[in-house]
This record gives sequence, C-alpha cells and structure tokens, in this order.
Amino acid sequence: MSFSRFVFQKDAKIAVILNLIDPGIGGVLLAGKRGTGKSTLARAATRLLGRGVPCVQVPLNATEDALLGSVDIEEAIRTGKKVTAPGLLSRAAGGVLYIDDVNLMSPELLNLILDAQSRPPTSELQSVPRSCHPFAFVLIASMNHEEGSLSAHVMDRFGLCAVFDGTVDQGARFRILKRNTSTADRDSKFFAPDRNLGRRILEARSLLGRVEISDEMRARIANLCLEAGIAGHRGDITLQRAAAAWAAARGDMRVGEEHISRALPLVLIHRTRTPSAFHPPGSPENNTPDHNGQDTQDEQKPPQDIRPPGEQPEDEKGNSGDESPLISESRQGQSREEVFPVGEPFKPRRFILKKDRMERKASGRRTKTKFSGKGGRYVKSVLKRRDNDVAVDATLRAAAPWQKWRGRRTNLIIEKEDLRYRQRERTMGHLVIFVLDCSGSMGVKKRMIETKGAVMSLLVDCYHKKDKVSVIAFRKNAADLVLPPTSSVQLASRLLQDLPAGGKTPLAAALLTTYQLIRQTAARNPHARCLAIVITDGRANQALSNLPVREEIANCARELARLGNADYVVLDTEDKSGFMRADLASDLALMLEADYFTTDDLKAEYLTQIAQRAKHQAG
Repeated sequence: MSFSRFVFQKDAKIAVILNLIDPGIGGVLLAGKRGTGKSTLARAATRLLGRGVPCVQVPLNATEDALLGSVDIEEAIRTGKKVTAPGLLSRAAGGVLYIDDVNLMSPELLNLILDAQSRPPTSELQSVPRSCHPFAFVLIASMNHEEGSLSAHVMDRFGLCAVFDGTVDQGARFRILKRNTSTADRDSKFFAPDRNLGRRILEARSLLGRVEISDEMRARIANLCLEAGIAGHRGDITLQRAAAAWAAARGDMRVGEEHISRALPLVLIHRTRTPSAFHPPGSPENNTPDHNGQDTQDEQKPPQDIRPPGEQPEDEKGNSGDESPLISESRQGQSREEVFPVGEPFKPRRFILKKDRMERKASGRRTKTKFSGKGGRYVKSVLKRRDNDVAVDATLRAAAPWQKWRGRRTNLIIEKEDLRYRQRERTMGHLVIFVLDCSGSMGVKKRMIETKGAVMSLLVDCYHKKDKVSVIAFRKNAADLVLPPTSSVQLASRLLQDLPAGGKTPLAAALLTTYQLIRQTAARNPHARCLAIVITDGRANQALSNLPVREEIANCARELARLGNADYVVLDTEDKSGFMRADLASDLALMLEADYFTTDDLKAEYLTQIAQRAKHQAG
C-alpha cells in the first residue's frame, strides 16, 4: 500500500510526516480499533525515506538484551574476548522503529525504548561498546484501546497522537478495495507520489534548522497549552517542534499561527485533562473536572423497573432448593429489576496472593513469579542452563576452590561445570474474574450501590496492576459471562454501570461458570494465573439440579479449590449491622479456601484505623 494513496486518516499521515522531518518530536502514537489500517500506514511510512533506510519492528516478547544488545558473558569468561551483538534499537538507528499493540508491551521495555528515542541509554553492562547504543530513530507505535490502556505518563512521552476513525461509508470502502488491487502499472503509478513526498521530507529536514519562531508565537503556544490544562512542559516543547516541522514542510522560514493550528490537535488529544478513550471511567485520569468546573463523568442512571409488562414476580412463581427463613428480607427486591448507580469508589487494600514454582514470561504488577526471560530481579543462582544469562558472581565462587588443582598461573580457569545461571523474579498480572451477585437481595437497603462502588474501586486497582478482567453476573435462574477476558478495564466499568439487580440467587451456577472459565483460560495459556473475586451475601436460593442448594455449592467450591492456577477472594455484602445475620458468605470462603472480607474490610483506611486502635490500646 502506498502512503500517499492511503484513504482518509489525514491527521495520522501528517503526524508521521512531522516525525520523519524531526525525530526529536518524540514519536507518533496511532490509536484506533482493529482493522482500521494503523499497521498498514506505519509500514507504508517506512518506504518514504528511500531504500536502505532501516525499518525494525519490535516484538512484544522482546527482552532487554534484544533491545539494547549484549555481551556474550559465557564466551567472554571462557576466552577472555569481548563478543557483542547489536540490539534492535541500534539496528533502527537513522530509520524507523515500529511497535504494534504498544499497550500490550511490558512497561519496563517500553520505558527503555522511549528513553533511547530521546537519548542514548547507559547499559548496565559497561563493557558494551558505544557502537551498540541506539540513537536518532523515528518511533511509530499503534494501539487498540479496547485491548488495554497506557498510563498518562507513558502517553505524554509520545510526541504526537492520531486517532483512527473506523466509520467509513460505501464510497470510501470502494476506494480502499480499488487501491488494494495490485498490478505492475498500478503499483508504479501509486508509488510515484511516495518518492516525491520522500524528497520533500528530506528537503524539509535540511530547512528545519533555519526555521525561526518569534517570542509572540512561543507565548501563543504557552497559552494554548495552559487553556487545554496540560500538565508538565512536554506538550509545549512538542508543539513548538511540530509547528516548526510543519513550517519546514511547507517551505516557510518562520512559524506562524497556521502552523501551530495544524499541529495543535495532534499534540493535545492524548494530553488534555478530559475523559477520552484511553482511560477507563473511575481511574484517576478521568476524575478531573472539565473547563466549567463540573464533573465530567456520565450522569448515573436512576433506578428503573425494566420487568416486562405482565411478568409474574419471582416470589409468586415458587422456589427450588432449601431456602432459609433468613432470606425473607430480600423479597422486596426480587419482584422487579433495578439498575442502581455506582457508589463512591475508594482505595482498596492490597491482596497478598501465594507464589508458585512455575517459570513464566509475564508482565504486570500484582504477584511475584519466577521469570524465564532476561528481565526482572536476580534472586539466586541455579545450575539449570539459561541462554547467555550467566551468574558471574556464582560462577567465580564455584571455580575458585579448583584453581590450584587446575594449575592456574595468571588468568582464572573456568570449566563448563563451574557455570551458574541467574534465576530471575518479576511481578505478573492476573486474570481477575468478578463473580457478581445481581439478585434481588442485593437491592435491599440499596446494598448494590455500595457493592458497585467496591467493584469499581477494584477495577481501578486492576487497571494499575495491568490485569485482565472478566465479569460473571448471576441472578434469576442462571449465571452469565457478561464480559469475556479482556485487557480493557474501561469495558468492564461501563458494563458495571448498567448491570440490573433482581430475581433469585443461583450461586451454584456462578461457581460452575467460574470453574469453566478458569479451565478454559488454563487450556489457552498454561502459565496464566486467575483471581476470582466472589461478591455476594451468600443467600443462595436457586439450584441447578435436584440436590439441595447448599450441597451443590459445596460440590462446586470443592472443585474450584482443587484448581492449581487460581486464587479466591470472597467479598461479603451482607448487612452486618442487624440482628439477623446469616454469615453464609464466610462459609463459602472456607469451602473455597479463600480470603474473606466485608466491604468495610476492603477499604485501605480500615487498616489504618485498626493499627491506630491497636497502638492506642497498647499505650
């Protein structure tokens, strides 16, 4: 596909051209849904600078050594010679570095790339020669915000951003099909404009150093960034460089208002302090006021009765299972469904989950795990061979006692059996499954409002921990997987706002659906870890079979507890202030071998109060 003949996406093409003229702008982020042409445009852009210009794509599973280059430690110890290999960043020097699905990349690796784009990084291995260090490449990255987000800090480090609009009419689709029909004559005709554009980019590069900008235009840039509420100064600096690059592209020697106006939306779209597609509702990035000082979150929906006309209420249809007399308080919420608003979010307490012995190539911020790559923290040495990850300190200690016997005179004598390798550790994310009770008992005393607030708080925590999330809602006669596993916490938060409450409580069905999802996850990815958060008052009254409800729940919980790739948390939503307490959720926690919390326990402030109370009593 020719860059010049790419249909629509004018802002994206201009953003790429500006970065090709001035790589110091800081790269371009192409954001949009799948299938909108982000990768196609990025690859087409690499041909604008002509043949011989390097174009390197970074795989998502790249290691630090693959990026920065490395010294072959094993060979160096054996022979005493330095054997180095260049990394992906140095291979991209003077050309283009492309990252597809950058939002799925490890934050550590992404920070290395962003540092290298702005300045040559210093290697931890001081023996890496300067020639292996990267410099001066154009960074192009793409992301689909439905598959995960980037932090505000990381997005700010990208100079420009362009959002792809996937809504095209029939005429545009026809043009796309026509331009993707490949023939020799058509290819020659379509790529001719690219060659002309490439020459104009090189000419603009030569003019860029002579483009002037007045203090009046600098003041204009500063005022525009202040009005947009941009934090920090990267936006101001980027806008100045982008405006100068656009002036050079147009052959103008002074930056004017028209150059600033053209670059302004590309600089502001991912930096302005207003809700956008890049941040999930409820996250700190979205809890900022708009320019009128009013909250920018969507107005919460009032409760509404959405039961079809003439439908018989649940309590008049009969019940199955061994219903407890304590469930009578929930009858007022079972006759109709209501959509409750989301309660006030808070900072949740940290879940301490057990570590296992499995080695993974994983990223995230929740639980420590053994890491099979070359990143992470070096925790100990092992005999198991790991490619080019020699533990020098342990190797030298193993070889030291044998030097006299081996006849050492000057250099240390290392044998193959002396080699020790590094065992590394890093944090990983989980698939967090929210098993949410949406039955009628959750509507009593507006308990669902507080519950939704707790779930929203946990969703924001998952966003910061880089977890995947899934939602199972159970009510009436069944449990439904309303949100399959996804990296987009934004989708889960939207779904939470519209979930209705009403009907019976099929807790056994929810546990069975959770079991099936965990098994499916393990089949697709044996290294995945799941965290199932069961949010319920435990008042089950709907069975799956002829067995009593409690027996069904015990059987399902027993099977869940046997799964080795999952941890469980039970969040008890029962009102503990009254006299009639069943504590059925605590029984479920015992059967699942799960951590047990009430909604008050979940709040981080609650831990502070306990510590202060204990200190006061001790005094």
